[in-house]
Amino acid sequence: MNTSHAIGLDIGGTHITAAVINKTEMKVLDFSLCKESFDSNMPADQVMNIWKKVISTSIENSKIKDITGIAICMPGPFDYKTGICWIKDQSKYEHFYGLNIRELLLETLGFPSDFPVLFENDAVCFGKGEVFKQQENLSKKVMAVTLGTGLGACFIDKGTSMDSGNSVPADGEIYNLPYKGGIAEDYVSARGLLSHYKSLNGRDLNNGLELYSLAKNGDQQAIQVFERMGEDLATVVIPCIKNFAADHIIIGGKIANASDLFLSSFNKIIQKSDLKVEVSISNDSEIAALLGAVSFLCD
Repeated sequence: MNTSHAIGLDIGGTHITAAVINKTEMKVLDFSLCKESFDSNMPADQVMNIWKKVISTSIENSKIKDITGIAICMPGPFDYKTGICWIKDQSKYEHFYGLNIRELLLETLGFPSDFPVLFENDAVCFGKGEVFKQQENLSKKVMAVTLGTGLGACFIDKGTSMDSGNSVPADGEIYNLPYKGGIAEDYVSARGLLSHYKSLNGRDLNNGLELYSLAKNGDQQAIQVFERMGEDLATVVIPCIKNFAADHIIIGGKIANASDLFLSSFNKIIQKSDLKVEVSISNDSEIAALLGAVSFLCD
């Protein structure tokens, strides 16, 4: 059997992760995983140069000469068919609004204009990847949630992602669901955590990691902020779990690494609702996202 390889990219508001994936076995090639943090609000050409460096390093380390495609998990709003970015006023990719990322990427890498490039929602990629990682999920209804710069979600029914119909929110998104006079992402995201902390004591923090460190060092207000986020997340997803009749909810994204601070309060609200749903935290959101992205190339 011929083995083909593709590049998987997980692109977020503050990072890029790249790896070369064996499409036949759906496995990340040894030594090909490469990642870098960056400020996505830099000018577009500077961001593209960072992407180029990470992608080139990944290919070089993999020792693979023949790459057959690129699969990219990208946050929205984004036109995943055309590759045009519509992210605006979200504290990320401020200089990318209206740009064709497919054309920019191929030009930056020096690839031909017809080289296969596929874009998919980052939360959908994460959910699909988790299903590949846990084969028993192929027979279940799974809701996957990503917690990071924003709030992502996807709904997977027996391995197929669902973004329309009466059982899921519009476009399979939950970030924009009305919540507490705003939207869910105002409260369940890095921005929401930092905003809540500032409302308690007036301090501006740089990022979620700083807040996590404070909480781990006993800052009661920081602990309270994470616990409240767990409650808010549960309140947001309960109607979705019920409507979709989900068997399993999987939580991933960078903030999932702080699950020791919010999972207990999340589970308390879930249990009060009398829902019978399995709850788990992803042990590697990035690998799941990369595998999920490349799975769409296989489709």
